[in-house]
Amino acid sequence: MLRALALLSVVFFAGFQAAPKFSATSPDPNSMRPIEALDSVFVEELTWMEIRDAMKAGKNTVIIPTGGVEQNGPYLALGKHNYILKGVTEALARKLGNALVAPIVPFVPEGDINPPTSHMKYPGTISLTEETYQKMLTEICECFRTHGFAHIVLLGDSGGNQDGMKAVAERLSSQWRGGKTKVHFIGSFYDYTGLTKWVEDQGVKQVSEDIHDDFVITTQMLAVDPTTVRMKQRIAANKFSINGVTLAPAAKSIEWGKKIIDHRATIAAQEIRRVTGG
Repeated sequence: MLRALALLSVVFFAGFQAAPKFSATSPDPNSMRPIEALDSVFVEELTWMEIRDAMKAGKNTVIIPTGGVEQNGPYLALGKHNYILKGVTEALARKLGNALVAPIVPFVPEGDINPPTSHMKYPGTISLTEETYQKMLTEICECFRTHGFAHIVLLGDSGGNQDGMKAVAERLSSQWRGGKTKVHFIGSFYDYTGLTKWVEDQGVKQVSEDIHDDFVITTQMLAVDPTTVRMKQRIAANKFSINGVTLAPAAKSIEWGKKIIDHRATIAAQEIRRVTGG
């Protein structure tokens, strides 16, 4: 009898010890969300509960966008690619319906740091080595795999980002073969040649001013935040044009930017559905 009681005590104590302990910094993963969810597709804007519930509701894809902080024309903010991605990835995720957007990766290869080459010759540019860039992308992907996303989509708005994303996607696809999570690189997303032809076919003819800026870039940025292209300052200086194309009236150029963003999002959504089978 005593032996049986002792055994029961051990079993009870072991069970008690195994019970999960929750705290303010380690809450119960199954806690009920106490308020209505925010209507956003951006991971960094959501709470962990909102992301958990969005995944349960079918959002099984996460988009990891890569931008950059680099010198551009005399009118454009260094974060050009990041501002553009903010607009395009939101439109893209909403078109897909089953996707969230990871924080835009702002730091990418932009040239050698010391001695400086390429964009690094200009103040404000931030560059990573290819090794650091790929390592960062890999660990971001690993995080979303841990959280249970079925599809991880890599896409970027700058040329120097492409090879690293492709290499990471290929490497992780091989390592994770047979698992739940798939990694996809959408190289076709970076197609400014195609975008330029698309706007030209609709009557926008440009003559290059060779200043790392153009109508397609500027109008997308205008649609997201006019201050990033120094709209007021350019109007005051009578320089509110690009490559021989006037940007006035601003409302018309902003509508062009929205149109280009929607066009890019539509094409990308089609490609992502194709590769994910969604």
